[in-house]
Amino acid sequence: MSGEKILEGVFAVHKPQGVTSADVIRTLQKHFNPSKTFKPWLEEERARRDRESKFQRKRRRHQRLEVKIGHGGTLDPLATGVLITGIGKGTKSLQDFLACTKSYETIVTFGAETDTYDRLGKIVRRAPYEHVTREAVEKALEQFRGNIMQKPPIFSALRVNGKKLYEYAREGKVPPVEIQHRPVEVLNMEVVEWYEPGTHEYKWPEEEMTGDEKAVAEQLLDQEASVPATSAEGDATTKVPEASSTKRKSPPPADEVKDDSAEAAKKQKVSETEAAPAAPEPTAPEPATTEVPAVPAEDPKPQPPAVKIKMTVTSGFYVRSLAHDLGKAVGSCALMSELVRSRQGDYELSPDRVLEYQDLDAGEEVWGPKVEKFLTEWEEKRAAKAEAEAAQ
Repeated sequence: MSGEKILEGVFAVHKPQGVTSADVIRTLQKHFNPSKTFKPWLEEERARRDRESKFQRKRRRHQRLEVKIGHGGTLDPLATGVLITGIGKGTKSLQDFLACTKSYETIVTFGAETDTYDRLGKIVRRAPYEHVTREAVEKALEQFRGNIMQKPPIFSALRVNGKKLYEYAREGKVPPVEIQHRPVEVLNMEVVEWYEPGTHEYKWPEEEMTGDEKAVAEQLLDQEASVPATSAEGDATTKVPEASSTKRKSPPPADEVKDDSAEAAKKQKVSETEAAPAAPEPTAPEPATTEVPAVPAEDPKPQPPAVKIKMTVTSGFYVRSLAHDLGKAVGSCALMSELVRSRQGDYELSPDRVLEYQDLDAGEEVWGPKVEKFLTEWEEKRAAKAEAEAAQ
């Protein structure tokens, strides 16, 4: 044992676009495992394993000795921003970040929808967008604030009958049970910037679905869409259109809308959730929208409008679903073009609060002091909290 300080705890990484959350963890281990910064931790872990029973050592015989790292909430490959990361005993605190609020900034582009609800997917269909204005979007956003019921994307890590939804989608299959709406809360949502056609660089994907693949995707997209609403009491309700719209008196039963993110976190330390098979919800129509006629793929229309939206939401909220549902709410289609997670819990996207991903390639002399500072601050904050609780 070197007697040097053993660094453990929680810190945030600025995840770049184009890499998965799992890629970030693998990259951290690549740099942390051979480092001087985490040599004391590895020595302590090796000594701990040596003290284990013969049975435990046998069970670990194929387990490589490396720095224990996990993350507290998956970000899509398209997304950038705050990715909470735990080291050593800090991984036990990651579950706390699944239930905290998060802040996002997203770009929504109108006129087309994809199977993944974002620009990385394939276009399933298009719709007119000349009528979409900032005023129409501002008005439509009113139904997405507060306590609402949201339907997750078909391309998500939710499980149905033990299988992830995106696995069904990639196989061109419809899930055996309908995807259930889930209660989420939108604490704040506002338009930050409006982009008129021809004033921005956000585009639709170039790849378009055809044939049987398109038929299956349309079938999935035509299933009940998210139906946002807020009751006067603040309880999640479902808004369905009559002449304009009416509300269901109460939310779907608890066994029909189940958020198992905490349970999934125990298994994977990521924010994947479990959609338990349940009795189908009563079919509810989509939010009141304008009729959306089909648009030929070859229709040479000008660039569509886009909007930047800022929001603060609770756990389980899908920004991709918001983009998709907003398109329907304004009588068109839409997809998510960009996404930034600017805050998760107490961690904000600022240079003094996160480790920049490119710092890893700059060498340990750059990332080492920063990581040590973040982990030391976490330990001091945790100790102060424990002391305060003990004094009560």
